[in-house]
Amino acid sequence: MKNKNPRKMGGPPGKNKRGSSKFSMNRDPFFSNSKRRKKDEDEVIESEEEELDGGMLNGGGESGEEEEEEEELEPEETAEEKRQRIAKELVDNLRKRERELEDEEDEEGERVFEKEGERDSFVAKKLMQQQLEDSGRLRRAIASRIQKPESVNGFEILVKHRQSVTAICLSDDDSKGFSASKDGTILHWDVDSGKAERYQWPNEEILRSHGSKNPEGRATKHSRNVLALSVSTDGRYLASGGLDRHVHLWDTRTREHIQAFPGHKGPVSCLTFRQGSSELFSGSFDRSIKIWNVEDRAYMNTLFGHQSEVLAIDCLWQERVLAVGRDRSMQLFKVHDESRLIFRSSTSSLECCCFVDNSEFLSGSDDGNIALWGVQKKKPVYIVKNAHALLNDVNNGELKDRGRNYNGHIASSWVSSVGVCRGSDLAASGAGNGYVHLWAIEGAGKGIRPLYDLPLIGFVNSLAFAKSGKFLVAGVGQEPRLGRWGHNSAARNGVAIQRLKLL
Repeated sequence: MKNKNPRKMGGPPGKNKRGSSKFSMNRDPFFSNSKRRKKDEDEVIESEEEELDGGMLNGGGESGEEEEEEEELEPEETAEEKRQRIAKELVDNLRKRERELEDEEDEEGERVFEKEGERDSFVAKKLMQQQLEDSGRLRRAIASRIQKPESVNGFEILVKHRQSVTAICLSDDDSKGFSASKDGTILHWDVDSGKAERYQWPNEEILRSHGSKNPEGRATKHSRNVLALSVSTDGRYLASGGLDRHVHLWDTRTREHIQAFPGHKGPVSCLTFRQGSSELFSGSFDRSIKIWNVEDRAYMNTLFGHQSEVLAIDCLWQERVLAVGRDRSMQLFKVHDESRLIFRSSTSSLECCCFVDNSEFLSGSDDGNIALWGVQKKKPVYIVKNAHALLNDVNNGELKDRGRNYNGHIASSWVSSVGVCRGSDLAASGAGNGYVHLWAIEGAGKGIRPLYDLPLIGFVNSLAFAKSGKFLVAGVGQEPRLGRWGHNSAARNGVAIQRLKLL
């Protein structure tokens, strides 16, 4: 009996006896070319995109309009190319400046030609010196070049505020300044003209959309009281902190609020950017220091160690943070090594601090002392006792102290702020006794030498030097930065500036 099933007869599948096609391969999804066609279409689309991207190199597209648009597009500059371009511009500017100085000194062309090699070596030395000064490994001698101020009145009010100024900071090029006061006002002002522009706080809905959390405790809305300011090295970001327990980030170009960082459980009392980076450090009354990345808008880490409120912090190029608190200690946090050095003050609470260089730093305390510290010793290298003594005739007797701290020291004699001209031996300190003192920091831990006393009525809550050392700005008010235990009705709330002349 013959089997009528063609598959059992050994014939090819899908064919009958006569060889006619019973099943169509084109209809079978297994043999369908839909996926292959789709892949080919995708490849064609990708090739078209590559042609558009490479139109500048291949010379074109199909239409004249596409060619014009492609010609207008320029390849994006990479980070490495940008660094090389900036370095070349810096070297060319230095060479041009040296040529101009030589032309002024000598008009003979042969001498200038002979100095081409010397000029290049001089430019290299100058760049190396500038890098060492910026990194804090080389100290400029500026204090000996400061001339005695001729003005009898001392500081001049540059910008006015309604309430006491709590914080000030300067941009890296010293052309712009920022200040904040107890009423929440943040001003952006020009150093030369004093023209100020105000930052506008967004409403509660926008703050929540930017990451802000609802206020805790009895507060019904976010407090606008600002206690700290800091600006990034590139001048793009301004950070502020205060009683609302948030770190607020602002765009300095548009003066708009862009982000709010929650996380602190107490008021944010101090802020600082690590120089040359986007890392931001914030200290708080909750005894912690938090690290943020402003470029990524992200929280990074928390540093613990203080047993009381953190009052001031400072940072240079390295990942090392200097902080002082009411626990009578100053701590140097080495972020990369996850370690810290503790320096203890035996008698009083430390109110302020700042780096002199990578190995030395200054501090001011509520007993009126200014101390110079070194990394190698746990005790101060040098102490200036009662640096801001209260004079009987200061401010014509209009100074009234409404309270004393727990050590019994008069509030107006507290050293509330210290500042150092970056990479130099020039320092300044402020209190409420009516004067800002200029100091010269001797090398190798030899001590602190007084220079000049600059009259300024009121509580000096913040100080900032220009990098060139040509001026000093101070945030002054009728009350101290962190309380109301002192009051001076004769003081003017605002930002004061003192021009300094160098020899």
